[in-house]
Order: sequence, then structure tokens, then C-alpha cells
Amino acid sequence: MTVAVKTGLWQLDTVRSTVAIAHKTMWGLVTVKGTFTGVTGDGEVQPDGTARGTITLDAASLDTKNAKRDAHLRGADFFDAERHPSLVFAVRDAVLRQGDTVEVDGELTVLGVGRPQSATATVTESSADAITLTTEFTVDRERFGMGWNQLGMLRGLTTVTATLRFTRTTA
Repeated sequence: MTVAVKTGLWQLDTVRSTVAIAHKTMWGLVTVKGTFTGVTGDGEVQPDGTARGTITLDAASLDTKNAKRDAHLRGADFFDAERHPSLVFAVRDAVLRQGDTVEVDGELTVLGVGRPQSATATVTESSADAITLTTEFTVDRERFGMGWNQLGMLRGLTTVTATLRFTRTTA
């Protein structure tokens, strides 16, 4: 695929973008999956081809299809959405590598705690005015102070999967 990304400002297409998480629970026997329905973002492609931007998730928008579990995840044991309404991935540097691979370095902020985070994304669609990236990476929730683990039920890393479509803005 030939990736054609113009310099300038880009806006996340919130309708055609998704951010989901998956985490093993019940001692690794069950995988809990959820989607953040409130996702916004923007970015800028620099003249040298690198990009910077921000993806913001509404912490209260996490939907696992279980109302009781969702309320717990939004509460103080996990995302504490009342005190920390947003999760933010600030992209400090995104560079197109060979073919359709983009190396992304940034900072993930959860519960007000920022930590370095990197990811490799794949360009799955590209035109002069739109680009779609997909990525999957893992996050250690304990690095952000999310240590709740009743009876040792939660183990391992949380997997984040995202499809992010950006459209070029004219402003």
C-alpha cells in the first residue's frame, strides 16, 4: 500500500473509530472485554512526516455489556471516572516506517498518572484526506495505581485494541 499522508491538521472520526480493552479475570479463566464509546482525538502531521496528537477516552463511557461490572470499573477501585474523567494517550512522535507500519511513542495518562507508552500501528486505509490505523498493545494497570485485585482474580496485562480513522481538516 502506498501511504499518502499530507501535512497539516487531522481530526479523529469518532463514528468510524473504536478503542477496546480485554483483561483476563477469574484467575485467567474469563476474559472481560469492553469498549470506550466516548473517544475523541486530533493530530498534526509535520513537514518532516512525523506526527503528534492526542487520543482521549471518556472513562465513564466504558461498556462491558454488564451494568454492575461497568459501575465498578468506573468507580474508585479502577478508573475513578468521577475524579479522573479522561484517559489520554498523547502521541509525542509517530513515524511511518517500511510499508504500512507506524512506530508510535507517547505518554498514557490514567488516574492522573502519566507513563511512557509505545505501540506499533498498521495503516489499513490511506488516501489524501483520510487514514485509518489499527494497533494492539498491552498496558500494566498497576503502573497507574490500579491495584485492586480481590482474591487474586486479576492477573497479567490489559490488551488495548484500537482502530483510529483520521480525516484531514481544512482549518
